[in-house]
Amino acid sequence: MSSKEKKSVTILTESQLSSRAFKDEAYEFYKELRKSQPLYPLSLGALGKGWLISRYEDAIHLLKNEKLKKNYENVFTAKEKRPALLKNEESLTKHMLNSDPPDHNRLRTLVQKAFTHRMIFQLEDKIQHIADSLLDKVQPNKFMNLVDDYAFPLPIIVISEMLGIPLEDRQKFRVWSQAIIDFSDAPERLQENDHLLGEFVEYLESLVRKKRREPAGDLISALIQAESEGTQLSTEELYSMIMLLIVAGHETTVNLITNMTYALMCHGDQFEKLRQQPDLMNSAIEEALRFHSPVELTTIRWTAEPFILHGQEIKRKDVIIISLASANRDEKIFPNADIFDIERKNNRHGHGNHFCLGAQLARLEAKIAISTLLRRCPNIQLKGEKEQMKWKGNFLMRALEELPLSF
Repeated sequence: MSSKEKKSVTILTESQLSSRAFKDEAYEFYKELRKSQPLYPLSLGALGKGWLISRYEDAIHLLKNEKLKKNYENVFTAKEKRPALLKNEESLTKHMLNSDPPDHNRLRTLVQKAFTHRMIFQLEDKIQHIADSLLDKVQPNKFMNLVDDYAFPLPIIVISEMLGIPLEDRQKFRVWSQAIIDFSDAPERLQENDHLLGEFVEYLESLVRKKRREPAGDLISALIQAESEGTQLSTEELYSMIMLLIVAGHETTVNLITNMTYALMCHGDQFEKLRQQPDLMNSAIEEALRFHSPVELTTIRWTAEPFILHGQEIKRKDVIIISLASANRDEKIFPNADIFDIERKNNRHGHGNHFCLGAQLARLEAKIAISTLLRRCPNIQLKGEKEQMKWKGNFLMRALEELPLSF
């Protein structure tokens, strides 16, 4: 999207936001929005009219705004309720990311004990073993695709073991996850995604039946126990919660590990600084989260009550989408926002009641993954030019298709 084209665009569509071309030029586009159009109109197909938020302070305000709802049933009347876009939608959308208080609090409480500081700390040795095992496989080759060989398998192994699901199914999760986070409303894509989600529902049905017969000390067994005790979980909520934990438990971490490694490869001075000063790792992770936000756009929020923002009326039923990628490059909050600086002091992430439950786990996985990579492969470098690296066309995520590295 050229500068000339940007000026002529009055409404952005879902397909534009999901395109690889948009991802390539998004940061410059966001910069223009923050200056002149911090509330930008969207056309979201069956979801209706929406608005894209690009400034940090607006993002903070709206993430905590009780006029915005995640569950569209709290906004639409029975007559206004939109038809399901996918046949399998109901079985996979009744999770805490699509819920509002008090349901959100009930659902979050059921799983948050698995993500306490103590529980996460106990996983450290296991994560380290996984990281070393993955590097053992590729180190003799002096080459790897970081995404396929390291960044994807590490978190999917961790969350699979936490949930108690067979590790051999992890490649299926990768395909199903992409179908879930694909917002496309193109008829052929909808049909394909619905088929894949149908496969996922069948898988969950089989998995839950097995766990009912043979409960173990894993998180899925604990959720089934909660469901059997009455009104804690419906069947749809149970399937949806398992789905969310599988997808959220690895998708964002894959992008964090990959995007952070890519940023370090593109900024040799910062890479060398981190190698020389490993105690900067925590700070470097926060900067990586800001610089190439793993989640580019938030999931949708529905307007339950009209309000005014930047002189524009946001009407009931309007959709609000917040660009975390843009907010994290806001010059008013982050000096030299387009500079990757692993010693940056004022990084602030995580706001609102939907703050990521697994954020602490993701940070630990990234810390171990990157530290181990730098220690074991000190001469690691990008194989090819950085301009050759391609961002995936995806609505929600900022994800590289691959990241070839030699060492």
